[in-house]
Amino acid sequence: MLSHLSDQDVTRGLATRFGRRLTNDAELLEYIGEARERKLYAPAGYPSMKSYCMHEFRVEDHEASRLIYVARVARRFPAILPAIAEGRLHMTAVLLLGPHLTPENAEELLAAATHKTKDEIQQLIALRFPRRDLPSRVEAIPPSLAGPDRNGKHALEHVSGSEHAREHVEVRSQVEPLSEASFFLQATIRRTTHENMLYCQDQLGHRVARSNVPELLDRAFLALRRELDKARLGAGRPRRGRGSSDPRYIPLEVRRVVWERDGGRCTFVGENGHPCPACSDLDFDHIIPVARGGRSTVDNVRLLCRAHNQLEAERTFGAGFMEMKREAARAAAEDRKAAAEEKRSKAEAERAERQARAEAERVAAAERAEIEKDPDRSVVPWLRPLGVTLDHARRADAYCQGLPNLAELTLEAKIKVALRFLGPPHGRAA
Repeated sequence: MLSHLSDQDVTRGLATRFGRRLTNDAELLEYIGEARERKLYAPAGYPSMKSYCMHEFRVEDHEASRLIYVARVARRFPAILPAIAEGRLHMTAVLLLGPHLTPENAEELLAAATHKTKDEIQQLIALRFPRRDLPSRVEAIPPSLAGPDRNGKHALEHVSGSEHAREHVEVRSQVEPLSEASFFLQATIRRTTHENMLYCQDQLGHRVARSNVPELLDRAFLALRRELDKARLGAGRPRRGRGSSDPRYIPLEVRRVVWERDGGRCTFVGENGHPCPACSDLDFDHIIPVARGGRSTVDNVRLLCRAHNQLEAERTFGAGFMEMKREAARAAAEDRKAAAEEKRSKAEAERAERQARAEAERVAAAERAEIEKDPDRSVVPWLRPLGVTLDHARRADAYCQGLPNLAELTLEAKIKVALRFLGPPHGRAA
């Protein structure tokens, strides 16, 4: 208790501790940025810096994302850290300014945001980087959204956009545990998803009641899981045969056994004995590399997440060698992308050429038809070489056909009449 302290002592103590907090925040961000750059989370047994912060230091999910983003921006613009330590910028300001900072405007923009509140920085961003106005819209809020939700938050707190430009109420997807065996699920689905759901309900008929959506979801996710397992591990019984001549190829039967043995999760254990929790972005990794004689057997294959697969490769072959290989892979990917783009452009050019050729053939056929219809009377084939479009040439020909003294006119006279028809003030021909 601090009740024995004077008002001046409490004020001075508060200022001191706020100062320490700002300094500590800046130092923490600097360490987070350095640890992320060096990928120190991987030797500790974590697949990402966010997972490292959450499980090793008990940082909440949202706060971990916030710290890592600010640290990443601060590494690009080092002036941010002293500004935070001195209290000239807060982390929310960096979150707001981060997407707009560039090497050209960073110094000026950070100076303009000094000692400003969140609202003032939002106004600064709106002034410097204006967005289009949102459409005006008034709509009734359903009773289910008018009151507080399951978390005690009012529905209007989920409205997207700024305080003065709320366009619609956004209900966010969420999954919450209700008991050991059940979960609460809330989500907004697209029209196509709803149509697919109705189709599945119709096909299942009496086997699943239409009101039993949880059973339908269970069947849908089970089917998706089987499809994913089939893509990764194959389907049916293990197929034995000659397989592939590539020594890096891992047979399906080996993949199945390794996946089941490792429980579908990364097997890396950190230096402190912490097992990696990653269950996504998993790779089948050779314990003894193929380049050093390793084979694709059950005993020599394990599951590793992407981060720890790269870490083990760097430990085996060296960080420089692996970075060179990654650069080569990126260059090859860029070459493939450029080749695909060139192929697409070439195909589009060929398609456009075919269309132009077909159009030219169509016009030529129409002109031949005009000549064959009445070669002595039609002026169309004589007007086309003069730059007159087929449509205008036909109109001029129709005008000539309606002249009362048509029988007395020579072809040359009809062409002159047609040119006068197409000339000024109509301006259809030069």
